[in-house]
Amino acid sequence: MITVKFFATAADVVQQRQLEMELKCPQSVSGFLDILCSEHPGLEKLRPAVRVAVNHEYVQEEALIHDGDEVAIIPPVSGGRG
Repeated sequence: MITVKFFATAADVVQQRQLEMELKCPQSVSGFLDILCSEHPGLEKLRPAVRVAVNHEYVQEEALIHDGDEVAIIPPVSGGRG
């Protein structure tokens, strides 16, 4: 079981900030994103720019996710003063 946290527009797309998922572990981040996008098709448009953190550390798509990990889905955020 892993915990998935969604931020900003990713949370809007899946309509929740956190969920628990059963995952065949270990699983690559890339494979995990494939699964996540198939379950939540609206995430596909965010995928090219999304950052993924595993246990509070940004990782590349070839990194592995293990049982018990916390995965954060962090899309780009805009804002600030113009």
